[in-house]
Amino acid sequence: MTPQEIQAALEAIIYAADEPATLDQIARALGVEKTEARAALDLLVAAYQTDDRGIEVRKVAHGWKFYTKAQHHDVVRKFIKSLQPPLRLTMPALETLAVIAYKQPATVPEINEIRGVNVGGVIKTLLEKHLITTAGRKPVIGRPILYRTSRQFLMRFGLSDLEELPSLKEFEQLAQAALGSDEGVAPIEPDDARATSGEAAASATSAGESAPPTASGKSASEDSETARAASAGATSSDQS
Repeated sequence: MTPQEIQAALEAIIYAADEPATLDQIARALGVEKTEARAALDLLVAAYQTDDRGIEVRKVAHGWKFYTKAQHHDVVRKFIKSLQPPLRLTMPALETLAVIAYKQPATVPEINEIRGVNVGGVIKTLLEKHLITTAGRKPVIGRPILYRTSRQFLMRFGLSDLEELPSLKEFEQLAQAALGSDEGVAPIEPDDARATSGEAAASATSAGESAPPTASGKSASEDSETARAASAGATSSDQS
């Protein structure tokens, strides 16, 4: 294949792939060495960086995928919202997702201890939305299930791997951008997360503020304690 043919084929592969195309997959499909495939990828990425392009090729979740550029997010978000309801999470679900992201892998009892409430219902919601997945069982009495963030989580938040996770406060801003700003934070439903009355009250207070709610919906001191607790157990384990 000529360099031009490799470039065109590479563009077609990334466009057609449902999941981010990995370097190994691309090299096998093109029938070339990985070094040659990576060189072609670098050229393709550079070609889409010009201002007259509305999309770009971005490395995410250990692969490459087409994404809209940041300056076009508002208009694209409006278009997507006109087609289907956006992914929406309640504040308890967003808080629980943050704990899992920074402490993973984590068990429900560990998350309950950090959050101070029963998160069984929230875990079910996050599993249904494919934002988290199971990661085996912890070798302790009862062998509780371990949970970690999923590949869909990396794609939703535009992360290449877990090492790109920002600070907990920055994660709040990233989450609201990925979920469609404040509109992505849904009100608590009666059966969602089996929320306690205290948790529901905390979320309601955050929803009433004019500024964007914090990832925890708690006071600054409580949020700091949660951040320290979550960060203390954080791991940098790789994710496929």
